[in-house]
Parts: sequence; C-alpha cells; structure tokens
Amino acid sequence: MDYEQIKTRLAPCGLHCGKCFAFIDGDIRKNSQKLMESLGNFDIYAQRFVELLNEPAFSKYPDFKELLSYFSMVKCNGCRKEKCKLFKNCNVRECHKKKEVDFCFQCSEFPCTNTGFDQHLHNRFIEINLRMKEMGVEQYYEEIKDKSRY
Repeated sequence: MDYEQIKTRLAPCGLHCGKCFAFIDGDIRKNSQKLMESLGNFDIYAQRFVELLNEPAFSKYPDFKELLSYFSMVKCNGCRKEKCKLFKNCNVRECHKKKEVDFCFQCSEFPCTNTGFDQHLHNRFIEINLRMKEMGVEQYYEEIKDKSRY
C-alpha cells in the first residue's frame, strides 16, 4: 500500500482507523454485520438453550446482540475525513491541518500535550509516532496492518 492509501487508514495521531470498531470499511464492522446475518433469529434459540443445554451464558445473548448491533451500525469515515467518534476531546485532526503535516511526528512541536488524550492514549500516541519516525510510515503500516488495534 502506498503512502496516500496508508493515510486513509492511519489517523494523523498514528492510530489505525482501519482497525477501529467504528470504521466504515473496517474488519470489526464487516465481521459484526456478517455475524448478525449468520445468527439470524437466534434470540429464540438462545432462550431455549439456557434450559436445553443448561447453559446460563445464553441468557446474556440480548446484551451480546445489542453490542454486536452497535458494532455493525457505527459508521466513521476516519479521522482525516471527520471528527473522531471515539475520542471527543481529540485536538489532533485540527492541529495537523493547521500545521500542515500528515502525522504528528512530522511536527516540530512533537511530542506535545495538545492532543486532548487521556494519559494512556497520550503515551500510546507518542510510542506510535516515535516508531513511525524511526522506521517510516510505509514500513510501520506493514508492521501493524494485520494486528488488532486494541
């Protein structure tokens, strides 16, 4: 995948939008939709399996279905196209446009504290950007493209 294509998957902060549960073209969304389709009207059977199989886990099916439904319906086009739907306080999108950089590590003020991230995400943001700076965006993407984001 070339640099411009990679930018459709990696946010300016370096997080892999393509692996986010909300990404419109992401694996989590697609797989959730497929699983919902495969399960069909499983609600009735889940109730029956509590008794037939003596398995209480099936009583939690309504909660599972609700979460699966959420995963299959969230539609985010990625941080470069719209404000992040997960991290409402994220300042990176606007900052990267203002500074005219593709990724935060390319900014002369990196690492900064203007991200709006909590401490965990801020630490991860720094780690990701240092790795991209060290190895290059394309090689970094190859390293992480098939790994889980979470």
